[in-house]
Amino acid sequence: MRTRNIKTRQLAAIACAFACLAGSGCRRKNNPPANGKEAIEVSGGNAAEVHPVYAEGFTVTYTPTARLVDIRDPQQESARSFHYALVPKGSVPQDIPEGYTVIETPVRSAICMTSLQLSNFIKLDARECVVGITSTRHLFDERMNRQLKEGKTAKIGIEGNFDNEVIMSIKPDIILISPFKRGGYDVLMDVNIPLIPHLGYKEITPLGQAEWIKFIGLFIGKEEVANTLFGAIETRYNELKALTAKEQKRPVIFSGEMRGGNWYAVGGKSFLAQIFEDAGADYFLKDDPHSGGVTLDYEMVYSQASTAGYWRIVNSYNGEFSYDVLRSEDSRYADFRAFRDKGIIYCNMRQKPFYESMPVEPELVLSDFICVFHPGLLPGYVPRYYELLK
Repeated sequence: MRTRNIKTRQLAAIACAFACLAGSGCRRKNNPPANGKEAIEVSGGNAAEVHPVYAEGFTVTYTPTARLVDIRDPQQESARSFHYALVPKGSVPQDIPEGYTVIETPVRSAICMTSLQLSNFIKLDARECVVGITSTRHLFDERMNRQLKEGKTAKIGIEGNFDNEVIMSIKPDIILISPFKRGGYDVLMDVNIPLIPHLGYKEITPLGQAEWIKFIGLFIGKEEVANTLFGAIETRYNELKALTAKEQKRPVIFSGEMRGGNWYAVGGKSFLAQIFEDAGADYFLKDDPHSGGVTLDYEMVYSQASTAGYWRIVNSYNGEFSYDVLRSEDSRYADFRAFRDKGIIYCNMRQKPFYESMPVEPELVLSDFICVFHPGLLPGYVPRYYELLK
Protein backbone atom coordinates (compact mmCIF):
# COMPACT_ATOMS: atom_id res chain seq x y z
CA MET A 1 0.00 0.00 0.00
CA ARG A 2 1.31 3.40 -0.96
CA THR A 3 0.51 6.15 1.54
CA ARG A 4 0.54 9.86 1.06
CA ASN A 5 2.95 11.14 3.68
CA ILE A 6 3.81 14.63 4.84
CA LYS A 7 7.52 15.04 5.11
CA THR A 8 8.70 15.84 8.58
CA ARG A 9 10.92 18.67 7.41
CA GLN A 10 8.06 20.29 5.49
CA LEU A 11 5.80 20.17 8.55
CA ALA A 12 8.53 21.63 10.70
CA ALA A 13 9.10 24.44 8.24
CA ILE A 14 5.40 25.29 8.18
CA ALA A 15 5.20 25.24 11.95
CA CYS A 16 8.25 27.49 12.27
CA ALA A 17 6.84 29.91 9.72
CA PHE A 18 3.59 30.09 11.61
CA ALA A 19 5.43 30.70 14.85
CA CYS A 20 6.47 34.03 13.40
CA LEU A 21 2.92 34.79 12.30
CA ALA A 22 1.04 33.90 15.42
CA GLY A 23 2.00 36.98 17.35
CA SER A 24 1.54 39.57 14.59
CA GLY A 25 -0.33 42.61 15.82
CA CYS A 26 -0.62 41.49 19.46
CA ARG A 27 1.18 42.29 22.62
CA ARG A 28 3.23 39.25 23.54
CA LYS A 29 6.12 37.97 25.56
CA ASN A 30 9.15 36.86 23.58
CA ASN A 31 10.22 33.87 25.65
CA PRO A 32 8.78 30.32 25.33
CA PRO A 33 6.06 29.21 27.77
CA ALA A 34 7.37 28.88 31.29
CA ASN A 35 6.28 26.95 34.33
CA GLY A 36 4.46 30.06 35.51
CA LYS A 37 1.25 28.73 34.04
CA GLU A 38 1.13 25.79 36.41
CA ALA A 39 1.88 28.03 39.39
CA ILE A 40 -1.14 30.29 38.84
CA GLU A 41 -4.28 29.57 40.83
CA VAL A 42 -7.15 28.30 38.71
CA SER A 43 -10.54 29.88 39.31
CA GLY A 44 -13.61 27.90 40.35
CA GLY A 45 -15.72 26.09 37.77
CA ASN A 46 -19.02 27.37 36.40
CA ALA A 47 -21.35 26.83 33.44
CA ALA A 48 -19.51 29.41 31.32
CA GLU A 49 -16.11 27.75 31.66
CA VAL A 50 -14.75 25.71 28.77
CA HIS A 51 -13.12 22.37 29.51
CA PRO A 52 -12.65 20.22 26.39
CA VAL A 53 -13.21 16.51 26.89
CA TYR A 54 -12.90 14.99 23.41
CA ALA A 55 -10.86 17.63 21.58
CA GLU A 56 -7.13 17.07 22.00
CA GLY A 57 -5.96 20.15 20.14
CA PHE A 58 -6.63 22.79 22.79
CA THR A 59 -6.78 23.20 26.55
CA VAL A 60 -7.95 26.08 28.74
CA THR A 61 -6.60 27.14 32.12
CA TYR A 62 -8.49 29.74 34.14
CA THR A 63 -6.55 32.24 36.23
CA PRO A 64 -7.72 35.30 38.21
CA THR A 65 -6.83 37.59 35.29
CA ALA A 66 -7.01 35.54 32.10
CA ARG A 67 -7.98 32.37 30.29
CA LEU A 68 -4.84 30.67 29.03
CA VAL A 69 -5.48 28.78 25.81
CA ASP A 70 -2.88 26.27 24.64
CA ILE A 71 -3.18 24.90 21.11
CA ARG A 72 -1.31 21.97 19.60
CA ASP A 73 -1.59 19.55 16.71
CA PRO A 74 -3.58 16.60 18.13
CA GLN A 75 -1.89 14.24 15.67
CA GLN A 76 1.70 15.39 16.25
CA GLU A 77 2.74 15.62 19.89
CA SER A 78 6.16 16.90 18.87
CA ALA A 79 4.74 19.75 16.78
CA ARG A 80 5.02 23.31 18.04
CA SER A 81 2.25 24.52 20.33
CA PHE A 82 0.69 28.01 20.42
CA HIS A 83 -0.31 30.01 23.47
CA TYR A 84 -2.86 32.80 24.00
CA ALA A 85 -4.02 34.73 27.04
CA LEU A 86 -7.61 35.90 26.66
CA VAL A 87 -8.35 38.97 28.76
CA PRO A 88 -11.44 41.22 29.07
CA LYS A 89 -11.54 43.97 26.47
CA GLY A 90 -10.08 47.21 27.79
CA SER A 91 -8.36 45.59 30.77
CA VAL A 92 -4.66 45.83 31.59
CA PRO A 93 -3.07 42.36 31.26
CA GLN A 94 -1.53 41.21 34.52
CA ASP A 95 0.42 38.12 35.54
CA ILE A 96 0.49 36.74 31.99
CA PRO A 97 3.02 33.88 31.68
CA GLU A 98 5.95 34.26 29.32
CA GLY A 99 5.23 33.20 25.75
CA TYR A 100 1.51 33.98 25.73
CA THR A 101 0.01 36.30 23.12
CA VAL A 102 -2.61 38.58 24.66
CA ILE A 103 -6.02 38.74 22.94
CA GLU A 104 -8.76 41.07 24.16
CA THR A 105 -12.18 39.44 24.27
CA PRO A 106 -14.93 39.20 23.32
CA VAL A 107 -13.74 39.31 19.73
CA ARG A 108 -16.29 41.17 17.60
CA SER A 109 -15.01 40.36 14.11
CA ALA A 110 -13.10 37.49 12.54
CA ILE A 111 -11.98 36.13 9.18
CA CYS A 112 -12.60 32.43 8.54
CA MET A 113 -10.21 30.60 6.23
CA THR A 114 -12.15 27.32 6.13
CA SER A 115 -15.72 26.10 6.09
CA LEU A 116 -15.04 24.14 9.28
CA GLN A 117 -14.26 27.39 11.08
CA LEU A 118 -17.35 29.02 9.59
CA SER A 119 -19.51 26.11 10.77
CA ASN A 120 -18.72 27.04 14.38
CA PHE A 121 -20.00 30.59 13.91
CA ILE A 122 -23.15 29.41 12.12
CA LYS A 123 -23.94 26.90 14.87
CA LEU A 124 -23.39 29.58 17.53
CA ASP A 125 -25.65 31.97 15.59
CA ALA A 126 -22.75 34.41 15.45
CA ARG A 127 -22.57 35.01 11.72
CA GLU A 128 -22.31 38.76 12.28
CA CYS A 129 -18.82 38.15 13.68
CA VAL A 130 -17.63 36.76 10.34
CA VAL A 131 -16.43 39.73 8.30
CA GLY A 132 -14.33 37.81 5.80
CA ILE A 133 -14.18 34.38 4.14
CA THR A 134 -11.98 32.87 1.45
CA SER A 135 -14.54 31.14 -0.74
CA THR A 136 -18.27 31.02 -1.37
CA ARG A 137 -18.18 27.73 -3.22
CA HIS A 138 -20.85 25.40 -1.82
CA LEU A 139 -22.03 28.08 0.62
CA PHE A 140 -25.67 27.36 1.41
CA ASP A 141 -26.37 29.44 4.51
CA GLU A 142 -28.89 32.13 3.57
CA ARG A 143 -27.78 34.65 6.18
CA MET A 144 -24.11 34.35 5.24
CA ASN A 145 -24.98 34.82 1.57
CA ARG A 146 -27.05 37.86 2.52
CA GLN A 147 -24.13 39.32 4.47
CA LEU A 148 -21.93 38.87 1.41
CA LYS A 149 -24.49 40.57 -0.81
CA GLU A 150 -24.89 43.45 1.63
CA GLY A 151 -21.14 43.91 2.03
CA LYS A 152 -21.13 42.92 5.71
CA THR A 153 -18.86 39.99 4.88
CA ALA A 154 -16.11 40.23 2.26
CA LYS A 155 -14.33 37.68 0.10
CA ILE A 156 -10.61 38.02 0.82
CA GLY A 157 -9.27 35.92 -2.05
CA ILE A 158 -8.09 32.34 -2.15
CA GLU A 159 -5.32 30.55 -0.29
CA GLY A 160 -1.96 31.77 -1.48
CA ASN A 161 -3.49 34.82 -3.12
CA PHE A 162 -5.10 36.83 -0.36
CA ASP A 163 -6.10 40.45 -0.91
CA ASN A 164 -4.33 42.30 1.90
CA GLU A 165 -6.06 45.57 1.05
CA VAL A 166 -9.47 43.99 1.55
CA ILE A 167 -8.33 42.36 4.79
CA MET A 168 -7.04 45.65 6.18
CA SER A 169 -10.16 47.53 5.09
CA ILE A 170 -12.51 45.25 7.06
CA LYS A 171 -10.27 45.45 10.16
CA PRO A 172 -10.97 42.04 11.76
CA ASP A 173 -9.99 41.48 15.37
CA ILE A 174 -8.51 38.08 14.49
CA ILE A 175 -7.86 35.83 11.51
CA LEU A 176 -8.46 32.11 12.01
CA ILE A 177 -6.05 29.92 10.06
CA SER A 178 -5.02 26.29 9.61
CA PRO A 179 -1.26 26.56 10.16
CA PHE A 180 -0.32 23.08 8.97
CA LYS A 181 -2.09 23.45 5.63
CA ARG A 182 -0.60 25.10 2.58
CA GLY A 183 -2.42 28.37 3.00
CA GLY A 184 0.15 30.97 1.96
CA TYR A 185 -0.25 32.67 5.34
CA ASP A 186 3.16 34.31 5.15
CA VAL A 187 1.60 37.06 3.01
CA LEU A 188 -0.55 38.04 6.00
CA MET A 189 2.45 39.07 8.10
CA ASP A 190 2.11 42.68 6.99
CA VAL A 191 -1.56 43.15 7.89
CA ASN A 192 -0.78 43.41 11.63
CA ILE A 193 -3.78 41.30 12.71
CA PRO A 194 -3.54 38.36 15.18
CA LEU A 195 -3.52 34.94 13.49
CA ILE A 196 -5.22 32.23 15.54
CA PRO A 197 -4.77 28.54 14.65
CA HIS A 198 -7.99 26.51 14.47
CA LEU A 199 -7.02 22.83 14.41
CA GLY A 200 -10.45 21.21 14.50
CA TYR A 201 -9.68 19.56 11.17
CA LYS A 202 -6.84 17.63 12.83
CA GLU A 203 -9.09 15.91 15.38
CA ILE A 204 -9.62 12.22 14.65
CA THR A 205 -12.91 11.75 16.48
CA PRO A 206 -16.29 13.23 15.49
CA LEU A 207 -16.96 14.66 18.94
CA GLY A 208 -13.41 16.00 19.14
CA GLN A 209 -13.90 17.98 15.95
CA ALA A 210 -17.32 19.24 17.00
CA GLU A 211 -15.99 20.36 20.39
CA TRP A 212 -14.03 23.15 18.72
CA ILE A 213 -17.26 25.10 18.88
CA LYS A 214 -16.20 25.76 22.49
CA PHE A 215 -12.91 27.19 21.21
CA ILE A 216 -14.77 29.79 19.14
CA GLY A 217 -17.13 30.42 22.04
CA LEU A 218 -14.13 31.40 24.17
CA PHE A 219 -13.09 34.12 21.75
CA ILE A 220 -16.52 35.63 21.01
CA GLY A 221 -17.98 35.51 24.52
CA LYS A 222 -20.40 32.62 23.92
CA GLU A 223 -18.87 29.99 26.16
CA GLU A 224 -22.12 29.02 27.87
CA VAL A 225 -23.99 28.78 24.58
CA ALA A 226 -21.20 26.65 23.12
CA ASN A 227 -21.22 24.33 26.15
CA THR A 228 -24.99 23.90 25.88
CA LEU A 229 -24.92 23.21 22.16
CA PHE A 230 -22.08 20.74 22.42
CA GLY A 231 -23.74 19.03 25.38
CA ALA A 232 -26.77 18.29 23.21
CA ILE A 233 -24.54 17.03 20.36
CA GLU A 234 -22.60 14.80 22.73
CA THR A 235 -25.71 13.33 24.37
CA ARG A 236 -27.41 12.47 21.09
CA TYR A 237 -24.23 11.08 19.53
CA ASN A 238 -23.60 8.77 22.46
CA GLU A 239 -27.24 7.67 22.50
CA LEU A 240 -26.97 6.68 18.85
CA LYS A 241 -23.64 4.96 19.39
CA ALA A 242 -25.21 2.89 22.17
CA LEU A 243 -27.96 1.78 19.78
CA THR A 244 -25.47 -0.02 17.54
CA ALA A 245 -23.31 -1.48 20.31
CA LYS A 246 -25.34 -4.71 20.52
CA GLU A 247 -25.70 -5.23 16.77
CA GLN A 248 -24.14 -8.55 15.82
CA LYS A 249 -24.21 -7.97 12.07
CA ARG A 250 -21.61 -5.42 11.03
CA PRO A 251 -21.50 -4.67 7.31
CA VAL A 252 -18.22 -3.71 5.63
CA ILE A 253 -17.86 -0.31 3.97
CA PHE A 254 -15.14 1.24 1.85
CA SER A 255 -14.62 4.81 0.68
CA GLY A 256 -13.02 6.94 -2.02
CA GLU A 257 -12.63 6.93 -5.80
CA MET A 258 -9.95 6.75 -8.46
CA ARG A 259 -8.28 10.06 -9.33
CA GLY A 260 -5.38 10.30 -11.76
CA GLY A 261 -4.57 6.61 -11.55
CA ASN A 262 -4.71 6.43 -7.72
CA TRP A 263 -7.47 5.58 -5.28
CA TYR A 264 -7.81 8.19 -2.56
CA ALA A 265 -9.27 7.11 0.78
CA VAL A 266 -8.70 7.84 4.48
CA GLY A 267 -6.83 5.78 7.03
CA GLY A 268 -8.20 3.47 9.69
CA LYS A 269 -7.62 5.96 12.52
CA SER A 270 -9.50 8.78 10.83
CA PHE A 271 -12.57 10.78 11.73
CA LEU A 272 -14.55 8.87 9.08
CA ALA A 273 -13.41 5.42 10.24
CA GLN A 274 -14.63 6.32 13.74
CA ILE A 275 -18.04 7.32 12.37
CA PHE A 276 -18.34 3.97 10.59
CA GLU A 277 -17.42 2.06 13.75
CA ASP A 278 -19.89 3.99 15.87
CA ALA A 279 -22.58 3.39 13.25
CA GLY A 280 -22.12 -0.36 13.57
CA ALA A 281 -19.99 -1.11 10.50
CA ASP A 282 -16.42 -2.15 9.73
CA TYR A 283 -14.26 0.09 7.59
CA PHE A 284 -12.23 -1.85 5.04
CA LEU A 285 -9.03 -0.14 6.29
CA LYS A 286 -9.90 -0.37 9.98
CA ASP A 287 -6.48 -1.84 10.78
CA ASP A 288 -4.61 0.89 8.91
CA PRO A 289 -2.66 3.14 11.35
CA HIS A 290 -3.07 6.43 9.46
CA SER A 291 -5.40 9.22 10.54
CA GLY A 292 -5.21 11.21 7.31
CA GLY A 293 -5.56 10.46 3.64
CA VAL A 294 -4.01 7.39 2.04
CA THR A 295 -3.21 6.75 -1.61
CA LEU A 296 -3.87 3.24 -2.86
CA ASP A 297 -3.86 1.41 -6.15
CA TYR A 298 -6.98 -0.15 -7.63
CA GLU A 299 -5.81 -3.72 -7.13
CA MET A 300 -5.25 -3.21 -3.42
CA VAL A 301 -8.70 -1.67 -2.95
CA TYR A 302 -10.39 -4.38 -4.97
CA SER A 303 -8.67 -7.15 -3.03
CA GLN A 304 -10.02 -5.78 0.26
CA ALA A 305 -13.34 -4.25 -0.76
CA SER A 306 -14.73 -6.25 -3.68
CA THR A 307 -17.25 -8.02 -1.43
CA ALA A 308 -18.02 -5.05 0.85
CA GLY A 309 -21.70 -4.25 1.08
CA TYR A 310 -21.36 -0.46 1.07
CA TRP A 311 -19.32 2.24 -0.62
CA ARG A 312 -19.22 5.84 0.58
CA ILE A 313 -18.77 8.57 -2.04
CA VAL A 314 -18.71 12.36 -1.64
CA ASN A 315 -18.31 14.67 -4.62
CA SER A 316 -19.65 17.84 -6.19
CA TYR A 317 -21.13 16.40 -9.36
CA ASN A 318 -22.84 18.99 -11.54
CA GLY A 319 -26.09 17.21 -12.29
CA GLU A 320 -27.80 14.04 -11.14
CA PHE A 321 -25.21 11.53 -10.03
CA SER A 322 -26.07 7.90 -10.77
CA TYR A 323 -24.67 4.41 -11.12
CA ASP A 324 -24.40 4.95 -14.87
CA VAL A 325 -22.38 8.12 -14.31
CA LEU A 326 -20.09 6.29 -11.91
CA ARG A 327 -19.57 3.41 -14.37
CA SER A 328 -18.73 5.90 -17.11
CA GLU A 329 -15.90 7.28 -14.95
CA ASP A 330 -14.29 3.85 -14.57
CA SER A 331 -15.88 0.65 -15.86
CA ARG A 332 -14.11 -1.36 -13.15
CA TYR A 333 -16.36 0.19 -10.50
CA ALA A 334 -19.13 -2.15 -11.67
CA ASP A 335 -17.06 -5.11 -10.42
CA PHE A 336 -17.64 -4.17 -6.77
CA ARG A 337 -20.50 -5.85 -4.94
CA ALA A 338 -21.54 -2.48 -3.47
CA PHE A 339 -22.10 -1.25 -7.02
CA ARG A 340 -24.00 -4.34 -8.17
CA ASP A 341 -26.21 -4.45 -5.06
CA LYS A 342 -26.88 -0.69 -5.04
CA GLY A 343 -25.02 -0.12 -1.80
CA ILE A 344 -23.45 3.25 -2.56
CA ILE A 345 -23.92 5.83 0.20
CA TYR A 346 -23.68 9.21 -1.46
CA CYS A 347 -23.45 12.93 -0.66
CA ASN A 348 -23.39 15.65 -3.32
CA MET A 349 -21.75 18.78 -1.94
CA ARG A 350 -23.55 20.88 -4.55
CA GLN A 351 -26.84 19.87 -2.97
CA LYS A 352 -26.03 19.48 0.74
CA PRO A 353 -24.33 21.92 3.16
CA PHE A 354 -21.61 19.37 3.79
CA TYR A 355 -18.67 21.55 4.78
CA GLU A 356 -20.45 24.44 6.48
CA SER A 357 -22.54 22.40 8.92
CA MET A 358 -21.40 18.76 8.95
CA PRO A 359 -18.46 19.36 11.36
CA VAL A 360 -20.85 20.50 14.11
CA GLU A 361 -23.53 17.90 13.38
CA PRO A 362 -21.72 14.57 13.85
CA GLU A 363 -24.84 13.12 15.43
CA LEU A 364 -26.71 13.65 12.15
CA VAL A 365 -23.89 12.14 10.10
CA LEU A 366 -23.93 9.16 12.45
CA SER A 367 -27.71 8.90 12.05
CA ASP A 368 -27.36 8.90 8.26
CA PHE A 369 -25.07 5.87 8.33
CA ILE A 370 -27.07 4.02 10.99
CA CYS A 371 -30.16 4.53 8.84
CA VAL A 372 -28.41 2.64 6.03
CA PHE A 373 -26.54 -0.02 8.01
CA HIS A 374 -29.30 -0.77 10.55
CA PRO A 375 -32.53 0.85 9.29
CA GLY A 376 -34.65 -0.79 11.97
CA LEU A 377 -32.94 1.31 14.65
CA LEU A 378 -34.13 4.67 13.29
CA PRO A 379 -37.58 4.15 11.71
CA GLY A 380 -38.85 7.18 9.82
CA TYR A 381 -35.50 8.98 9.88
CA VAL A 382 -34.89 11.45 7.05
CA PRO A 383 -31.21 11.64 6.00
CA ARG A 384 -29.37 14.94 6.34
CA TYR A 385 -26.18 14.42 4.31
CA TYR A 386 -25.80 10.82 3.15
CA GLU A 387 -28.31 8.46 1.60
CA LEU A 388 -28.34 5.43 -0.65
CA LEU A 389 -27.78 6.38 -4.26
CA LYS A 390 -30.83 5.61 -6.34
